[in-house]
Amino acid sequence: MKLIEVTTPAHQKEFIEMAVKLYRTEKNWIRPLDNDIEGLFHPETNKLFRNGAKAKRWLLQDDKGESIGRIAAFVNPKMKEKQPTGGVGFFECIDSQEAAFLLFDTAKAWLQSEGMEAMDGPINFGERDKWWGLLVDGFSEPNYNMPWNFPYYQKFFEDYGFQLYFKQYTYMRPVQDLGFDEKMIQRANAIMANPDYTFRYIQGKELQEKAPEYFMTVYNKAWARHMGKSIALKEAQLMFGKMKPIIDPRLIYFAFFKGEPVGFFIQIPEINQIFKHVNGKMDLIGKLKFLWYKTFFPPKKMLGLVFGVVPEHQAKGVESAMIISYDKMSGKSSFPYKTIEMNWIGDFNPKMMRVCEQLLATIYKTHHTYRYLFDREKPFERHPIFD
Repeated sequence: MKLIEVTTPAHQKEFIEMAVKLYRTEKNWIRPLDNDIEGLFHPETNKLFRNGAKAKRWLLQDDKGESIGRIAAFVNPKMKEKQPTGGVGFFECIDSQEAAFLLFDTAKAWLQSEGMEAMDGPINFGERDKWWGLLVDGFSEPNYNMPWNFPYYQKFFEDYGFQLYFKQYTYMRPVQDLGFDEKMIQRANAIMANPDYTFRYIQGKELQEKAPEYFMTVYNKAWARHMGKSIALKEAQLMFGKMKPIIDPRLIYFAFFKGEPVGFFIQIPEINQIFKHVNGKMDLIGKLKFLWYKTFFPPKKMLGLVFGVVPEHQAKGVESAMIISYDKMSGKSSFPYKTIEMNWIGDFNPKMMRVCEQLLATIYKTHHTYRYLFDREKPFERHPIFD
């Protein structure tokens, strides 16, 4: 076997195509957009490089020169952990422990040379909401930017010595013809009886002109302390701008108290159901296919992206009221979506897990994020629980 560092355009192409060949007979795998992956490894498309982050990639070839594995390793100075911690991701491999361990060893050696004392994997070279975690249960088609892998990968990670850092759950429930927890309904009714609270869509000009500001206000109060950073208005505007081609205003919902935003949930159509037809390419043909399927065969599944309520309005029933009031709309026969999936609910976030359970949603998929401590005598600690 021979390791090759990815340094040329040909290597970059093979890094993508290696996975395509590996999964060529797997009906549930959906090819990611090439640019969604390749763009992570270039300074002009990934701002982490401008903040001191580093990444390396390797291909593993057999004696015939065929690619049988790949891996990437990252160092991100913004990752704040008890010990300097790097990451590994975009791991793919044939069913060979020898090949897998050689890839892990290579990534580990480079991370150690960069001063790291641990590595998390498989993770993304960027935000947690993309390409994060190893699929261990629920091997149906992946949602957009969620990883899919063969079941045998789990044994590779665990036999090498990676330990479970946290679990990520994807919850699912039908949109119609399923009720809610009775206590949830009672809390919702009490809040909805208070005229200071209002719940509504954000539509028209307000969606682009004011929704980013509403989102920023709630996010920075509800999530920033857990995620380690706040977002600026410009970032929120950019996020809504990027979502514009796929936004359905019926899936953007906010809660207000005396006219001020205090909660939201943001959903989108599950666009992997469209992207699976473009074969990873958003060239002219890919864009035409995207428009065709979006227009004539739109997704029947919606994807919950993010949900939040500001701390001073938590534990009062605001999240329940927001959901129940929204359900009254989505129960209409004209509403096209049949199911909703909620990605990336960490097992360190019991509040959000309880919300999903009160929705009578069930766990549909499970991903694991692992950590490997280079000092094998050091006590291992799981991800802290959100309070």
